[in-house]
Amino acid sequence: MNISVFCGASLPHSKQITEAARQLGRAIARGGHTLLYGGSNLGLMGAMSGAALQEGGRVVGVIPTFFSDDIIHSQPVSELVRVRTLAERKEYLIAHSDAFVALPGGIGTLDEVLEVMVANQLHHLGKPMILLNLGGYYNPFLAQLDAMRAEGLLRSDAGLVAVSSVEEIFKLLAAGAAEIS
Repeated sequence: MNISVFCGASLPHSKQITEAARQLGRAIARGGHTLLYGGSNLGLMGAMSGAALQEGGRVVGVIPTFFSDDIIHSQPVSELVRVRTLAERKEYLIAHSDAFVALPGGIGTLDEVLEVMVANQLHHLGKPMILLNLGGYYNPFLAQLDAMRAEGLLRSDAGLVAVSSVEEIFKLLAAGAAEIS
């Protein structure tokens, strides 16, 4: 299974989040899955992809060409895909992945999550979008989605599932419970 992980190129204050990124990378590799991600060696991206590579996993980095060559070539990956823009990176990740996971992140991560949710809601995608809601990080976002639903502005969950551990991600994927109809 190709699993795209949305996360930032920054390190959070929480060591729990950084360790979860490493744990996720290791779990993807140990499960025989391919990790697709934003292509950086910095922050959570670097922690996660480095852990996957250390476990012998296949790692595909998708990075826009507007980043410097130092950044583009700084992370060893199994395959490096160069695209022109952030929009093309999202397009590539969405087209080449079977499932999506978002670690706690910033506005770029949230943008990627919303892109998948919109495609699911419009029935253009039908792939699971899993939030790793460590320590309730995404609770305000989930509350906003509930408010949208209550107001009649969100018709479905758009394939979104929130979990609180890396283990739950793989239980969902193995059971097919995160599949979208």
